[in-house]
Amino acid sequence: MSIIEQLSKQIPEHLQHLSGKVFYSGRNAFEQKAGIYVLGLNPGGDPSLHTEETVGAHTDWVLTKFDPDWSAYRDESWKGNAPGKSGMQPRVLHLFSRLGFSAGEVPASNLVFVRSSRESTFEGDLAEVAEDCWPFHLAVIEKLKPTVVVCLGGAAGKFVGEKLGATKVIEAFVEQNKRRWTSRLFDTKRGTKVAVLTHPSRVNWRAAATDPTNLVANALGGAA
Repeated sequence: MSIIEQLSKQIPEHLQHLSGKVFYSGRNAFEQKAGIYVLGLNPGGDPSLHTEETVGAHTDWVLTKFDPDWSAYRDESWKGNAPGKSGMQPRVLHLFSRLGFSAGEVPASNLVFVRSSRESTFEGDLAEVAEDCWPFHLAVIEKLKPTVVVCLGGAAGKFVGEKLGATKVIEAFVEQNKRRWTSRLFDTKRGTKVAVLTHPSRVNWRAAATDPTNLVANALGGAA
């Protein structure tokens, strides 16, 4: 059984029928040691408009139909825009490119697999569902051994940091503007570093003044 098939067994059964998805990259990304593992909070979009894209159905598509090199950030059309050109997609792709990664080789997911249009409209207890999903993420970390878990935004970062014991700040990047939002890199007792970055849906990572890429690059052993 392949690694990605083993990981799919960790997806909670009671979430399979709900609108959402687990994998944001395809089979290639989840079959080898990874430099980074990217985690957002949960899939976006109105669940009522994505009723066929359930957690279970999407997982099956990734395992059996999608190109092994597929990436949601590069290859999906979001909100009717060209693939890779909507919202945070170009910003995440910018991060990958500057780090020297192809999008299809970066394992990516969300802390919570169930979809909501925004965090405030999530139906149910977000923290409780995050606990349900955590065994999957821990399995990814144990099997792929990423050097850095890259968290998109503080909500995902807080949960992941608590789970991995990320209490020691190694480095920080402060935006070079009046806002001064900060991204932080943490060490953990298990050796895996955790980068809690500003969220690319709100921050333009492609602008030098607000680009946190070097924080991740330094954790990987060199400036981007």
